[in-house]
Amino acid sequence: MRIGIPRALLYYQYYPMWKTFFEELGASVQVSSPTTRTTLAMGSERLVAETCLPVKVFCGHVLQLAGQVDRVFVPAVRSLEPKVLSCSKFLGLPDLVRAVLPEAPSLLDPEIDLDRRSSEDKDWLPPTSSEISLRVRWTFYQTIYRVGSHFTRDPRRVKEAAGRAWQAHQDYLFLMQTGLTPPEAIAWWEGDGDSPREEDEHVLALIGHPYNLYDAYITHNLVTKLRELGVSIVTSEMISPEELRQGILDLTGQPYWTYEDEVVGAAGHYLRDERVDGLIAVGSFGCGPDSTLLDVVRRAAREARRPFMNLVIDEHTGEAGLITRLEAFVDMITLRKRRQRR
Repeated sequence: MRIGIPRALLYYQYYPMWKTFFEELGASVQVSSPTTRTTLAMGSERLVAETCLPVKVFCGHVLQLAGQVDRVFVPAVRSLEPKVLSCSKFLGLPDLVRAVLPEAPSLLDPEIDLDRRSSEDKDWLPPTSSEISLRVRWTFYQTIYRVGSHFTRDPRRVKEAAGRAWQAHQDYLFLMQTGLTPPEAIAWWEGDGDSPREEDEHVLALIGHPYNLYDAYITHNLVTKLRELGVSIVTSEMISPEELRQGILDLTGQPYWTYEDEVVGAAGHYLRDERVDGLIAVGSFGCGPDSTLLDVVRRAAREARRPFMNLVIDEHTGEAGLITRLEAFVDMITLRKRRQRR
């Protein structure tokens, strides 16, 4: 069986794990090509204008895979921890793809909901931490075996594949914590990567979701342009889960959305990091959670008297304007550091 993985949304978080799992079960994996103008146009023309940019990009990548694979992997991620829900685009992604892309390949669309309660939980009381742990693990195992059943009826094969996939994910996380961005870590994991860069004159924290930060087309090669300006970047992937969790506690007190640590957690951490000269946040136009969370980050940066710039991207974002803003921000950082040295 040929499984297609769109190079969008959760690809940047989980690709090595997904690829390993499917290949261990005997499937071949094909990833869509990097985003181009055509990719974005194909997705945009199928959706209403108010749809957020990452979903338009995702639909374009699904269409790229049409005719090349047997099934496309499109999970519905409801929750990855108790009492914390995902954005609506993740909740309904398989249904959206079916509705607007009738010619898309058949979907492999497991629901991932680690906050699921049974039908007997009508008078549900807050469980103990051990009960939460058991429930989460049981739900997780059910999801794994449900996906694996499309390839084999042998639960031992599924368990072994899941173990190797989890190890691939841990290796991937380790690579990013050495200072590699997700695309660089994927290249390294596949045996074609470069060593982490040495630190440049300025260090800026790049805040945002990976599907916004690392899609070179929609951000006009943001990471590369910052490095050309003599900037080292640090991101949420380069710090530990414990540090991200503490960052959330510092800014909002508790998590409200799945993947909030990529924005609020990273910002909370890097606002306390003295080696970081400033923060650049990247959000997509039309994203409800981002509009709220990035405002929290903006106010926290102002209170901490730390340089902060918010970039909002959509399909109409121009490269020239982006470069101008980046150059101005880096110049401001340079002048600020010179004054502090006097």
